[in-house]
Amino acid sequence: MILYPAIDISEGKAVRLVRGDFDAKTVYEDDPLTAAKAWVEEGARFLHIVDLDGARTGSPKSLHHLERITQEVAVPVQYGGGLRTLPAVRDALRAGAERVILGTAAFNDIDFLDDVLGSFRDRIMVSVDTRGGFVSTSGWQETTQMPADSVIQRLQQRGVRSFIYTNVDKDGMLEGPDLDEVKRIASVVRGRWLYSGGIGKREDLEALASLRQVNLGGVVVGKALYEHRFTGREAHDALRA
Repeated sequence: MILYPAIDISEGKAVRLVRGDFDAKTVYEDDPLTAAKAWVEEGARFLHIVDLDGARTGSPKSLHHLERITQEVAVPVQYGGGLRTLPAVRDALRAGAERVILGTAAFNDIDFLDDVLGSFRDRIMVSVDTRGGFVSTSGWQETTQMPADSVIQRLQQRGVRSFIYTNVDKDGMLEGPDLDEVKRIASVVRGRWLYSGGIGKREDLEALASLRQVNLGGVVVGKALYEHRFTGREAHDALRA
C-alpha cells in the first residue's frame, strides 16, 4: 500500500477542512508547492491534490499550482476538483497530472463519463465521497440518496477501474477509519482503490495494512501529516508492514 499525502488547495493555499466544512478550514502552507516538496522529502511516491474551489464552483481554479508542483517535484500527481468537462480533464493532464479524479460529473453526466473513459481510461479515477453511506457531491456540499455500494457497481459497469473512497463524516476528525466499512467497500470494488478519511495515528495505517485487502492500493492522508501525528517515513513503514 502507498501513502498519498493530500494537498487540498483553497484560495491558493494548502488547507484542510473538517468534515468537508469550508467554514472549518485550517491553512497549513501559504504555498501548496512548499507542502508538495516537504512530502516528497519525507519519501512520498505519489501526491494527491484536490482543488477545493474547483470542486465547489464546478470548474478548475488551481491548474497553475498543479503545473508548478509537477514541474518541481519528481513524483507523479493525481488531481481532482471541478473536472466536469472533457477540455478541463485535458487541461489537467497537460498541466502534468498523471491521473485525474472525477467527482460530481461522473454521477450526473453519463455522456461525459463515457467520453472521458473513451479517451483516457487508464488515467481516470472516480472519487466516491460519502456522508452516512450516501454519495456526496459538489465539493461535499450536497448529499444524494445514492448508496455508495450501488454507485460503485454502476460505475464499474460503465468501465471505471479506479476509485477513491472518502468517508466525509470522518474526514479531518483524526479518529481512525471504520475497518468494517473498508472491508465492505473492498468487496464491492473489482479494480484498484484508495481509502481516505479519519487517519489520526500510525496505528490506523497499520490496521488498514493488516486487513490485507489486495485491491486497496493506498491511503490518502492529510491532517495527521500536517499536524505531525507521524512522519511521512513512519507512515510508509506502517503501510509496508
